[in-house]
Amino acid sequence: MNPFLPLQIVLAAIVVVILVSVARSIRIVPAKTVLVIERLGKYAKTLHAGFHVLVPFLDRVAYSHSMKEQAVDVPTQPCFTWDNVKVDVDGVLYYRVVDPKRASYGITNYEYATIQLAQTTMRSVIGKLELDKTFEERDSINAAIVRDVDAAGKEWGVEVTRYEIQNINVPRDILQAMEAQLRAEREKRAQVARSLGEMESKINHSVGEMEEAINRSEGEKEKWVNEAEGKASEIRALAQATASSLRQIATALDMEGGDEALSLQLAEQYVGELKELARKGTRVVLPLDLQDVNGVIETVRKLLRDENGSTAG
Repeated sequence: MNPFLPLQIVLAAIVVVILVSVARSIRIVPAKTVLVIERLGKYAKTLHAGFHVLVPFLDRVAYSHSMKEQAVDVPTQPCFTWDNVKVDVDGVLYYRVVDPKRASYGITNYEYATIQLAQTTMRSVIGKLELDKTFEERDSINAAIVRDVDAAGKEWGVEVTRYEIQNINVPRDILQAMEAQLRAEREKRAQVARSLGEMESKINHSVGEMEEAINRSEGEKEKWVNEAEGKASEIRALAQATASSLRQIATALDMEGGDEALSLQLAEQYVGELKELARKGTRVVLPLDLQDVNGVIETVRKLLRDENGSTAG
């Protein structure tokens, strides 16, 4: 029997322990993961992604944290609105560890604490709103929960990024009352829309009639103006023609033999007018002796001389 066998066994055991300790002191940290190292029971350092070697028998890995954003379910919980209606609300909370040291030593279980704080904050926020507002203001509720939970989570090394309400369950009788209210509101809006449509239709019709009457009156006005302008133009043309004719007659009278020519023309017109009057069944009283044409002409000349004399006088 080898007397050194017990010593060899002890040495072999010591070597195995040393090799195991050295092997365990070599750590490869994955991406987005950190290790919190304690040395003799006290915080020593934080190891990030990469290759690291610990001091055997002195250093140990106390905590391991993922730096990725995580999503956890917030269980359903009863909440009472401002108008004392009980609703059951659940959601999803998104957070990530930003300070591994605080997450390790600031609180025992940061995930549990964050969920509990999200639930209490949600009850507080919903308690300030009426039932109808809880459906309309989901975004504001989510923002309020994120703000309050993130303020407390900074002490734990946790950053809350988002919170989303998943379901808001309302009692059946309350839900039926809300549906009836919504139907009444829809019917009210439909009646208002119909009345507004009828009012606009009547307004448009009256405006159309007014514009038609204005256009018609404007047309009549233009017609009257045009007719008046036409009559005025006709009168001006007739006056100009008459004036020109009179000027020509006056010029002819000043010439030699003008009086005789005018007397002859007036006598011819006089006879012509009498001819038109002499129709069957018509009694005509003649002021002159038509058989004596020379007498008629002489009478006209006398009238002209008297007219000229009176004019000269």
